[in-house]
Amino acid sequence: MSALDHGSPPAVQRLDDEPDERVVVSRKAMEIVTALLAMAFGAMIMIGAMEHNRGWGDRGPEPGYFPFWIGLIVIAGSVGVIAQAVFKRSNGEVFLNRGQLKRLAAFSLPMVAFVALSTQVGFYAATMAYLLFVMIVQGGYRIATALAVSVGTTLTFFLLFEIWLRVPLLKGPFEAFVGIH
Repeated sequence: MSALDHGSPPAVQRLDDEPDERVVVSRKAMEIVTALLAMAFGAMIMIGAMEHNRGWGDRGPEPGYFPFWIGLIVIAGSVGVIAQAVFKRSNGEVFLNRGQLKRLAAFSLPMVAFVALSTQVGFYAATMAYLLFVMIVQGGYRIATALAVSVGTTLTFFLLFEIWLRVPLLKGPFEAFVGIH
């Protein structure tokens, strides 16, 4: 027993320790999807370049010359990645399994909710709600601790941005109710 070990608590099962490791997304599928997105990006670059002259003029390249060829190179690279992914012998490599998807959702969904909520109720109310939720539900903190941290953080943001830096942030009905709108 080391000097720092004072009787450790029982092991807590983490999300990635779940026996359910079924594949949600394979590496091959993700390589193909990423290549298709890159190909679409390259096509957008080429289409934008075609709105300008893309040849070679008396003074050198025209405005659309380099973007057109860069877009073409991106598309060619994407085709190469797709071909490599399709013809590569798959050994069942996993990009995302169920446990990882749960962790990703546990992180991402509250962030998406925060952004959506901040447009409806304002930045400060959304910050307070987000911190309360994450600390209580995901962090397992007591309500009093989570409330103290969320209110303290929100007040700190208000002082920092609104008072000291004079940078107004998104406001909603909560801020109007409290009189800081």
